Amino acid sequence: MFEPQEIPRVCALPPGVDFPAELIAGLDARLAGEPPEALARVQLIVNTRRMARRIRALWDAGPPRLLPRIALVTDLGLHTGLPAPAPALRRRLELIQLIARLIEQQPDLAPRSALYDLADSLAALMDEMQTEGVSPDAIDALDVSDQSGHWDRIRAFLNIVRRFTQAPDLPDAGAWQRQAVEATIAAWQAAPPAHPVILAGSTGSRGATQMLMQAVARLPQGAVVLPGYDFDMPDAVWGGMADPLLSEDHPQYRYHALRRALDLGPRDIARWTGAAPANPARNRVVSLALRPAPMTDAWREEGPALNDLDAAMADVTLLEAPSQRQEALTIAMRLRQAAEDGQTAALITPDRGLTRQVAAAFDRWRIVPDDSAGVPLHLTPPGRLLRHVADLPCRRLTAETLLTILKHPMTHSGGERGAHLLLTRELELHLRRNGPPYPTAEDVIGWAAEQTHEMAADWGAWLAAHLCGQEDGGAERPLTARVAAHLATAGAIAGGCRAEPPGALWSREDGRAAREAMEELHAEAGHGGDMRAADYAALVHAILSRGEVRNPDEPHPDILIWGTLEARVQGAELLILAGLNEGSWPEAASPDPWLNRELRHRAGLLLPERRIGLAAHDFQQAIAARKVWLTRSVRSEESETVVSRWVNRLQNLLAGLPDQGGAAALDAMRARGRAWLDLAARLEEAPLIPPAPRPSPCPPVAHRPDRLSVTEIKRLIRDPYSIYAKHVLRLRPLDPLMKLPDYLLRGIVLHKVLEVFVSETAQDAALCTTERLLATADRVLAEHVPWREARVMWRARLGRIAERFVTTELTRRAIAQPTGFEKRGEARIDALGFTLVAYADRIDIAPTGKLHIFDYKSGEPPTPKEQQYFDKQLLLEAAMAQIAGFDGIPAAPVAQAAYIGLGGSGKVVPAPLDETPPGEVWAQLAALIAAYAQEDMGYTARRAMQKKEDTGDYDQLARFGEWDATAPPDKRKVGR
Repeated sequence: MFEPQEIPRVCALPPGVDFPAELIAGLDARLAGEPPEALARVQLIVNTRRMARRIRALWDAGPPRLLPRIALVTDLGLHTGLPAPAPALRRRLELIQLIARLIEQQPDLAPRSALYDLADSLAALMDEMQTEGVSPDAIDALDVSDQSGHWDRIRAFLNIVRRFTQAPDLPDAGAWQRQAVEATIAAWQAAPPAHPVILAGSTGSRGATQMLMQAVARLPQGAVVLPGYDFDMPDAVWGGMADPLLSEDHPQYRYHALRRALDLGPRDIARWTGAAPANPARNRVVSLALRPAPMTDAWREEGPALNDLDAAMADVTLLEAPSQRQEALTIAMRLRQAAEDGQTAALITPDRGLTRQVAAAFDRWRIVPDDSAGVPLHLTPPGRLLRHVADLPCRRLTAETLLTILKHPMTHSGGERGAHLLLTRELELHLRRNGPPYPTAEDVIGWAAEQTHEMAADWGAWLAAHLCGQEDGGAERPLTARVAAHLATAGAIAGGCRAEPPGALWSREDGRAAREAMEELHAEAGHGGDMRAADYAALVHAILSRGEVRNPDEPHPDILIWGTLEARVQGAELLILAGLNEGSWPEAASPDPWLNRELRHRAGLLLPERRIGLAAHDFQQAIAARKVWLTRSVRSEESETVVSRWVNRLQNLLAGLPDQGGAAALDAMRARGRAWLDLAARLEEAPLIPPAPRPSPCPPVAHRPDRLSVTEIKRLIRDPYSIYAKHVLRLRPLDPLMKLPDYLLRGIVLHKVLEVFVSETAQDAALCTTERLLATADRVLAEHVPWREARVMWRARLGRIAERFVTTELTRRAIAQPTGFEKRGEARIDALGFTLVAYADRIDIAPTGKLHIFDYKSGEPPTPKEQQYFDKQLLLEAAMAQIAGFDGIPAAPVAQAAYIGLGGSGKVVPAPLDETPPGEVWAQLAALIAAYAQEDMGYTARRAMQKKEDTGDYDQLARFGEWDATAPPDKRKVGR
């Protein structure tokens, strides 16, 4: 196939050509006139499985012929007799054990929660060291001046690496690949193959791959074919890339390193075919824009020589969207237009969040794009259920966690799911209304016993067995046992209470992928030792998050979403390069916990800029397509973004060449993008809807409430609409699923503490001590508050006022005797047919028979002025006590009514009985109720709120926010 030549044989194709198609065209041209079996003797080595599939697809399209042997670079070791490499998961499990022991001996090295991340990072470092041929001795030999001891801590971890790099009987994947390459090269040197060997599509970014490329290029019938080689770059620029610290982020640096290793000049790289890129003028512009940073002064010299800039950028659109959401919507519109026009269009971006937004935007047109990456496995239904189940032993079961698992689509999918959902709904309502926040097996079984559904008993026992009481208190258990228990529990939860097979958990493609991942963990669990529940949950999450599942729906054949790897080997009529912001494309370099940039360079490891250089090469190839969109969002959710360095360079170069039409070309690119942004804005235009008025409904008098509590009178004064919503519409706020230690519960518990304390010490004032009060608090808090942090805080809160409370309590005892606690009272206004009810926290009776009424206030007690005009609870209780009395306490004059504060300084605020005596208060109440007995009296929303930022339970129903306190009430008769 090849004529003899003195220098290594390296060929290339420029950016903007279909690499697989031209690779085949070059082979056909070189084998023209040869017998059919000549192609079958060719050994073709490619870098990725995607490349191999595309090449095979092109050949399969015809005409019929014998095909070459197509192999991957990573397949070489299969024919060398080398032992199989250690599975990556096994190595990480072994590393976890060693790192855990090291952290136990030196806890200051790292937190235990970082176990898997440290193991994964160390495994990646080991793989890189072995692929690049760097021994641990090279790391140890680094001269590091470190006064803080940080380097010593790092070396403690790196010593773990030495154990595995010196185990040749079971090498890691990196070591195995390097050994395979070395064995292949040795065999070729001993007996050079007579058949053609072609290595195509690789950039030589890894050490072992570049070794193989050098060996292939030196074979008599060997050739290396490079993708996206910049033939437009001058020799002086190639020569200026000697320092990798300055140049490795350049898209062509890897080719410079390969040429230098082969002692080739820039012009020694031959063209594989004569195929021209889609737009040679654009290639020259991009080549100049992406020069290494120390050589951008060439813009002044070479820029004026660029011609036809308008033609070069005519098919390039620059979209600068205000937000990522608008960027995604505009991209989706352009892809939809391409589908209507019969074009093949591809979105290329490493930003998976952006691709998910684009796919979501397609839902309005019922289009499913062909996404090469699919869905991360841990976000699929089986992945989520497996993560939920793995978390069960880590902490106490909460009502929220229980309902999350019960409502999961995979739960109880083995059969009778309808009955399961019905019981789940009933259990949720019970937990919202009654709790407890941490349901136990006894709670669930007791609730199930009260249900009438025929499946309730079995269902409750199923919950109790597999969901409740799974926490293990942080004990260490063998990983094999944890995996087995995890899979058994997940299967039982998916199967349901009738012990059916695990339903839909493993049946679909995502379930099969999840099962494969878990079976691999089960197979390797013997190498994981003992593990805590939290460590196991983190391990499961990490394993699942590294898997991906293709969308099972039938995708649109012409709307494609690719990562940068797919874009290297595919072709489309329109390419949209999206997410072109710093941190997205190029992606921000991952922090290296082991070696900084300078130490990596000195040790012979890869620099962080290598990934940026590869991303730059992908960008240079993609922007050379026939029609291209460059898109970015000017602002993210948090702040303004920074434009990608490559787009920034391109913009600066064009803007600096106004005489050649560069500025006009840039303006035209932006104008095309703005036109599409305008279309996207028009798509989302909505008709102007007038805001809702401030509601003040006037229901029929017969439907208005005729019974209220004293605490609701305050709401009737301040926010009448809440009374309408509660008593007329009969709406109740939905209780939170997870009971929290909020201010309401705090008030209830502190009330209970004082009720118990006062009742137990009522007959003996000597028992009324601070110590006894705090002991009572401990007992009540332990019984009613399951949150340790809340118990500590509320106990401390009570402790601050305990001494003051006891002092004032003794004063109160000297005046009157505590008699009633949580006493119910009821009084009627017969003329209006209205009943007022109340529960008095505490009523004391003086020797004279007069009553002293007290109300405990966990928050700030209302001032006398607030009580006089708005918060009339105590004043009304005093009026009721004089009119009708409370249960067991006959009507009697009220000598005192006061709020006892349980927060702050614990002050006592009396009710203004002198300014507003009980008789006057009762008359005011009668006038208020009479006013609301009029048909034209409306229940106005937020009539007199104390503060404008105060919230009500029914603000959303009243559509507060569309109106404010200055809006006039909209009185409307309702319910007719």
